[in-house]
Amino acid sequence: MNLSLAVGLLALFSIHAVAVEPEFHDVFTSKSEGYTQIRIPAVLVTKAGSVLAFAEGRQKPSDQAENDIVMKRSSDGGRTWSPLRVLHDDGANSLNNPTVVQERETGRIFLWYQRIPSHLKEHSAATATGLEGTNIYRNFILTSDDDGKTWTPPLDVTRTTKRATNATTVASGPGIGIQLTRGAHRGRLIIPFNEGPYSFWNNYAVFSDDRGATWMFGDNVPGAFVPDTKLGQRSQINEVQMVELGDGSVGLNSRQFAAAKVRKASTSKDGGATWSPVVDVPALRDPSCNASVLRYSFGDGPAGSGVILYSGPDAMSRSNGTIHLSLDDGATWPVKRVLWPAGFAYSVLTKLPDGTIGCLFETDNYGRIVFARVTIDWLTAK
Repeated sequence: MNLSLAVGLLALFSIHAVAVEPEFHDVFTSKSEGYTQIRIPAVLVTKAGSVLAFAEGRQKPSDQAENDIVMKRSSDGGRTWSPLRVLHDDGANSLNNPTVVQERETGRIFLWYQRIPSHLKEHSAATATGLEGTNIYRNFILTSDDDGKTWTPPLDVTRTTKRATNATTVASGPGIGIQLTRGAHRGRLIIPFNEGPYSFWNNYAVFSDDRGATWMFGDNVPGAFVPDTKLGQRSQINEVQMVELGDGSVGLNSRQFAAAKVRKASTSKDGGATWSPVVDVPALRDPSCNASVLRYSFGDGPAGSGVILYSGPDAMSRSNGTIHLSLDDGATWPVKRVLWPAGFAYSVLTKLPDGTIGCLFETDNYGRIVFARVTIDWLTAK
């Protein structure tokens, strides 16, 4: 550990000495709220301090099961929640991968997701490339200008957010998008994406420089593929999240799908337009499960590294949910603490107005989605 990092950790530990134990509050419960299964959490703490939780309401326990996009709302920091609300029901078609971001100036909330035609699955050979037709995936956005109380009709943004060639499946996140706060691309909204074909996924960013009025996409991340004895090659990346780094660059943190069973990373110096080659993150074990990365705070000085948090299973199974902390933009992860030792699948981190860390996660074999409230004191306590 270098000297500056050691000093930073010492200061963090010395300041935060008293730890309050985490709180856990049920948000969605499968089989009791009109759906056989509720999965794939996304969460937003709004400018007004409300907590909005989103998920897929599934008719049966599979990824494409006539999924609806559903939501709940909390006005007390995630301790109690409103009844479940359906934001989009598209009949037999499946709606997948909720990913949410709020534009900080206007307050407009953008909720992204995809429509998968009812006759297709993610691995279907009939899934087509292109931007039109009955066999393609489509990208949709819902927006809200009143803190998530009301939402616009779905807006189809497929033509400007999906490659016309090569891409079959597309998936936002799932989880959260970000808005850059510094650097040459300050104000840019970024939504993390992956695209298929199945087993041959790429990661890329969709972004907007006009507060979400229009959207475009950048290059695929290089180095996605590794040798495979059956397919010749396959992708080592898949579901993905992104985070702002201290200098305004963008860090990528992806689920592993091949090679070493650890998270995969990349960096963009131009706001998500181009990326460095994929590298391993040895400190972050990954049983191949979507996880979360969050900018908690910025530090002083030109580097501004501050604190980045990560949540995911610290195991070779979807269990032992752990929150990790980095003080050097994800180069190292010297602090970690187990939040939930039992089953722990997809998770999403957020930050509440008082500095409390929120973590919305799946547990009980996808039977519940739970919101944890955790203090930075608890995470850094000795």
